[in-house]
Amino acid sequence: MTSPHPVVARITERVAARSAARRADYLNRIRAARDDRPARAGLGCANLAHGFAACGPAEKLQLKGAKAKNIAIVSAYNDMLSAHQPLHDYPERIKAAVRAAGGTAQFAGGVPAMCDGITQGRAGMELSLFSRDVVAMSTAIALAHDMFDGALLLGVCDKIVPGLVIGALSFGHLPVILVPAGPMPSGLPNAEKAKVRKRHAAGEVGRDELLAAEAASYHAPGTCTFYGTANSNQLLMEVMGLHLPGASFVPPGTALRDVLTDEAARRVLRLTTPVGEMLDERAFVNGVVALLATGGSTNHTLHLVAMAAAAGIELTWDDFDELSSVTPLLTRLYPNGTADVNHFHAAGGTAFLIGELIGAGLLHEDARTVGGDTLAAYSRTPALTDQGLAWHPAPATSGDPAVLRPVGEPFDAQGGLNTVRGNLGRAVIKVSAVQDEHRAIEAPARVFDSQQQLQDAFAAGELDGDLIAVVRFQGPQANGMPELHKLTPPLSVLQDRGHRVALVTDGRMSGASGTVPAAIHLSPEAAAGGPLGRVRDGDPIRLDAGKGLLEVLVPDEEFAAREPQASTAPPAETGTGRELFTAFRRAVGPAERGAGVFA
Repeated sequence: MTSPHPVVARITERVAARSAARRADYLNRIRAARDDRPARAGLGCANLAHGFAACGPAEKLQLKGAKAKNIAIVSAYNDMLSAHQPLHDYPERIKAAVRAAGGTAQFAGGVPAMCDGITQGRAGMELSLFSRDVVAMSTAIALAHDMFDGALLLGVCDKIVPGLVIGALSFGHLPVILVPAGPMPSGLPNAEKAKVRKRHAAGEVGRDELLAAEAASYHAPGTCTFYGTANSNQLLMEVMGLHLPGASFVPPGTALRDVLTDEAARRVLRLTTPVGEMLDERAFVNGVVALLATGGSTNHTLHLVAMAAAAGIELTWDDFDELSSVTPLLTRLYPNGTADVNHFHAAGGTAFLIGELIGAGLLHEDARTVGGDTLAAYSRTPALTDQGLAWHPAPATSGDPAVLRPVGEPFDAQGGLNTVRGNLGRAVIKVSAVQDEHRAIEAPARVFDSQQQLQDAFAAGELDGDLIAVVRFQGPQANGMPELHKLTPPLSVLQDRGHRVALVTDGRMSGASGTVPAAIHLSPEAAAGGPLGRVRDGDPIRLDAGKGLLEVLVPDEEFAAREPQASTAPPAETGTGRELFTAFRRAVGPAERGAGVFA
């Protein structure tokens, strides 16, 4: 077994030491909830009768007994979202596979699944981040009936997978497997789609041409194929051992997809390691390394921290930063390149990637998983044979070095995410898509309190010069921390015109962060009294991703003496569901602590 890289080992030990008391309390709690008998054996007769009243005779007979395991199915299915539409048939398939293996399965509950792609730039996006914690609570409600001895969680996108994991960790005494749906076929190349978006932002093409390009890109059931938060979720769940090996990017509607789902149903019956023990500090460090090695979604600087906290583990942005210094960038996937996840999968995918990272000591090979005794099982790829499902060793070389590379020939010596800090606070910057010459910039601030204000200024021709766009009051306390992708096309147009451009915000840009340097998730946020509220138009700002700097170049005494400005944007307290989340905005923690509402 490969020994961990010294930095990986040191950071893992630091995380474990920092978390020791909270982790011990968590483990004591979930161990106290374990029982050698099926969970329903502790229910009263009336409780149990309610639990199987709707079942068929065979299931009732098994559930009345105290031997067969009963598995919860929790799903994010809906038929509006392409990523979750394939989950429609999963419950019946899972029930049949569990039944054939000697157990029972019940659909325990559904969780909401909203799409950030649909809500971009809309009021609904202000509910997006909070939906993660709603999913967690919904998962907990589904599992709260004490009928279950394990769970299969069906979900794919953005906030849904982290929410499912957080909810499952509140029932950490149960074995759990996450079951993916797979990506849609490749459509219009991502680079072509991006060109049309920029041309539309510049007024060169109309809505019809833009809509045609978008529809040719997002065109079928399955996950969107760019490497955003949804596909970062899938890769992380595999590297962290919660998917079966190689399951993440097998397309929906294929025979291999079906047999992997069947195998997950059988496997959860045999699992003995509960999810709360499986997801230890090694698993979370593995997740961070995989995110960095692939230039994945910046949303996971929030989600990994929040998921770890649910397991009693304190993960910090400092850990991300130090791991990034020794983690090579091994993929080029849009928006960090032109390829999509189907190209990545064809080039060797997760099996090749994991094998390379294990070989370099960058992943903890001894981490526990649902797919084998160690993570080494994940350097194999699934296939259908005459004998059924089998796993074969990953290819020895990448099938496309323009998409996926070995550790010895990386695209970059360091990971795709950095942190920056200074007198404005601390922020995250995704550099894997940013050219070297754009990673450091000093320019005057142009201050906005909403996406719309910046877009209006761009449309009026007011931004034709070097600038650092400050978009504030976009943090979790202010308005739920929406993603700000509407900013990408105009800022990209300005950069293409030869201007020095960057973005600084307490909002989010997520997995689709592009070629413009963007210091995001700035903490503390303006609404919480953060220094971003004291920045004025014209203030010189220095952003240097390489040196980890973010600072306003105003004398300290002058800057500290300024009164923070109030937001000039319309209040976001009411309308389109936002009023229902007032308590969330008041309770939410800072971005660097995961931006969650749970203590």
